[in-house]
Amino acid sequence: MMKKTYTTFLNIRLLLICFALKTSILCLNAQSKVDWDDRSAGNWPAETRQIGIKSTKDHSIQKSYLYESKAKGKRPLIISLHTWGGNYAQKDPLLKYCMQADVHYLHPDFRGPNKRPEAAGNDLVIQDIDDAIQWALDSLRVDEQHIHLVGVSGGGFACGLMYMRCKHPIKSFHAFVGIYNLEDWYYESLARKNSYAKDIVRITSGENEMPDFEEAKKRSVILMPTPIKERKDATLHLYAGIDDGYTGSVPISHSLELYNKVVNDFEKDASEQLIPLEDCYTLLKRRISPNFQVEPKAFMGRDIIYRKEYKNKVEIIIFDGGHEMPEENLLERIF
Repeated sequence: MMKKTYTTFLNIRLLLICFALKTSILCLNAQSKVDWDDRSAGNWPAETRQIGIKSTKDHSIQKSYLYESKAKGKRPLIISLHTWGGNYAQKDPLLKYCMQADVHYLHPDFRGPNKRPEAAGNDLVIQDIDDAIQWALDSLRVDEQHIHLVGVSGGGFACGLMYMRCKHPIKSFHAFVGIYNLEDWYYESLARKNSYAKDIVRITSGENEMPDFEEAKKRSVILMPTPIKERKDATLHLYAGIDDGYTGSVPISHSLELYNKVVNDFEKDASEQLIPLEDCYTLLKRRISPNFQVEPKAFMGRDIIYRKEYKNKVEIIIFDGGHEMPEENLLERIF
């Protein structure tokens, strides 16, 4: 009897050990994933330094983290834009790839989290990012033909804003899972019962817990005129995970609609390059179709579910994923 009890005890103990090991593995896997709504500060390596950039609009100091290339000649510049609720100190997985490639990297503040009127598409934000680019041009050995902007979520929103309004000749804009219509996103966030609806009220100085919708429209990328002449040599890349809006906070309709808007602005009769309404509905409702030519592992280690391109000027990729930038090296697409 004692032997049976002891054997049972050992089996239970073995099961508990296996459970603990499985839980640890799941936790490690979860920790390896990047939470793009995480606002916590990163542990910035010794090779980086913090700088202050004076706004030419209101003379305030906007901080930034900088990695300066060690090369003697001119090097490309990556401007990485922080997320909706983050700031310049937020950890950024893109940094390690910029350090490996030894290219200049800036992670600037532009009025911090999008919770007040000075942030989220305000003229001050546009100027802050322009000032950061100008600071780099004045202070670093920058290859002016290779300046690239990257942003995820709220950084994708900022990237879209800069495509419409940046004063500098940027080579490429890479916007992941961005927000491009603040009025739509208010209602989408309200339905999902997340904090972003309240943020839009604060940003637009709304009253009675309702946004000022006219102000929201002024700050919405999709309603801004595309600067065709200024962007004739630039490329705009829109990326969205097919599950975003289901498991994430930004429906892929934002990226689909912005792609069509920009292509239409370039060419009114570019019907073949536009995303058909039927495809938009399928992507939003069913998310997959036998008519879509899925490209396995073709985008940063992920399947491409859907892709459209207009004359090497505007591109959209809907990839297998959610509200994220995949963890593989984006610079391999940029350079």
